[in-house]
Amino acid sequence: MTTPLAPPPKKNPQKRTVSPTSPPGGRSRASLGLSAAAAEGRFMLQVCGDCGAVQYPARDACCSCLSVDLQWKDVPPTGELLAETMVRTSTNLYFRERAPWRTGSVKLDVGPTVICHVHGDVEPRSRVVLWNRLDRSGQGVILAVPEEATPNMEDDPQLRAITSDPKHRRVLISDGRNANAPALAKALAEAQASMIFIGEAESWRPNPNRSSLEAIPGVEILPLDVTDTASVRELAGEIGGKTDVLINNARFIRPGGVMTRGDTAFAHEEIEVNYMGLMRLAQAFGPGMCARTADGVNASVAWVNILSAASLVNVAEFGSFSASNAAALSLSQCLRAEFRPSGLRLMNVFVGPTEDDWHQPLPPPKVLPNAIARSVVQGLRDGLEDVYCGDVAKDMIERFRAGPKILEREMTSGDGSL
Repeated sequence: MTTPLAPPPKKNPQKRTVSPTSPPGGRSRASLGLSAAAAEGRFMLQVCGDCGAVQYPARDACCSCLSVDLQWKDVPPTGELLAETMVRTSTNLYFRERAPWRTGSVKLDVGPTVICHVHGDVEPRSRVVLWNRLDRSGQGVILAVPEEATPNMEDDPQLRAITSDPKHRRVLISDGRNANAPALAKALAEAQASMIFIGEAESWRPNPNRSSLEAIPGVEILPLDVTDTASVRELAGEIGGKTDVLINNARFIRPGGVMTRGDTAFAHEEIEVNYMGLMRLAQAFGPGMCARTADGVNASVAWVNILSAASLVNVAEFGSFSASNAAALSLSQCLRAEFRPSGLRLMNVFVGPTEDDWHQPLPPPKVLPNAIARSVVQGLRDGLEDVYCGDVAKDMIERFRAGPKILEREMTSGDGSL
């Protein structure tokens, strides 16, 4: 069984921080479908449209009938471990620093045999479940885990290397005034985060969340205004070197599009908070977090952006807010590319209409703070890049995949739906 992970000792500041390394990242274009599925935690393989044969590894033509009609589809992730070995040395620096590393071959119930990483609790010749996850180079890799959960299985070194579990890590939540801040802090405390920093803008103003936040163990409230470059840089200078997970939940929202507003004041605030706030945080905290992705048990692992599902396609009733979130989504994709060489993961959590005053005119279902918190923590534990929270967000991404232009027409129809 997996040995429980112990809290790390205080770091000796005189010792060198281990430089970040990445596993091999080269993949064929055909195999990128595996990485795209891993970003959402889905187990997908190519399935031939002519003969139905399931393919592995990814290829350009069917191994049975040579058809080129190969579609990525969700398939059952179960199988049997045929053989396994322990790699104790490697020519690759990433694996050499993390040896020993367990690998093996698994015969899938749907046909192919897969060579994959193997969780330490998997017994020889046993039934397994395969997880498709992203490694630190941002590419999809497959890990075999036991069919039944085992004690402390989340502490397995190989599993922890491809996830962003907040256990024993220090987390910064950027906006303590957001209604979801107490739920996020509580969920992180229950996930055994060692410290939870909460940013609070304009500390002189009453904060309705302050008493709830202060009651949570490990919480420390600090001044942070994402619209103020000096404020962001000052906090980064104080805690940037010990921030392992950053959750950007700051947002400014008002209804209205372009012509329904008489000026650009609200639009300016939306851009300042939702887009420029993200940029300020990334410029101040990003370099330090990228430098610490190999720093032991509490290495920096993830950056989380909580975005509206309206970032996928404009929602007319909140047109300007949607545009600011679309800009933030585009910026996060740029950041993901900049973070990738260091192994720092960027996770976007797309949220449907929330239960607040600004979304009251919209019909249910609405997303509650606890649901957002659960999605964030589970996404970190699964090492995902894209998470969809709430029925509306999940429905929107499915319709977006089916036809972006059709979804645009639906979202801009003006009938008050979302």
